[in-house]
Amino acid sequence: MTRKVVSLSKIRKARARNEKRATADANAVKFGRSKAKRDLDHARQRQSEDRLDAHRKDDTE
Repeated sequence: MTRKVVSLSKIRKARARNEKRATADANAVKFGRSKAKRDLDHARQRQSEDRLDAHRKDDTE
């Protein structure tokens, strides 16, 4: 009955990475925005920038 020799620090680090990844996934679901909302915000931002640029005066005098 020989067992495999393992490094405890590697196991501890792997466990910490897995816990961190699980926390990140949970936060992404809880606080993340859907693609539709991101696209809508991007379109609104672009529209407001275009509207502002349309009111800009030309310096060609």
